Amino acid sequence: MDIKLLLIVFGTVFIAELGDKTQLATLLFAADKEVSKLTIFFAACAALIASSAIAVVGGAMLARYINETHLRLFAGVLFIVIGCWTLWGAKS
Repeated sequence: MDIKLLLIVFGTVFIAELGDKTQLATLLFAADKEVSKLTIFFAACAALIASSAIAVVGGAMLARYINETHLRLFAGVLFIVIGCWTLWGAKS
């Protein structure tokens, strides 16, 4: 296992997930005094594992047909578009 890659991916995903809608939704579920915090934790973990598995499989499949450089460029442009869309929405 490549520890450097593991730390880079962990750090990137961890920072990206801080304060996002997923974390806020989990926080709201956990704020309910009548629910099991352990159940919320395991459900949120399972959801993140499932969505990450879909992303890894999807990325591996796309890499078979699309050049990695083009994928990175597309992902970068998509992040910029989403950022602009978010800023535009915040303006309204």
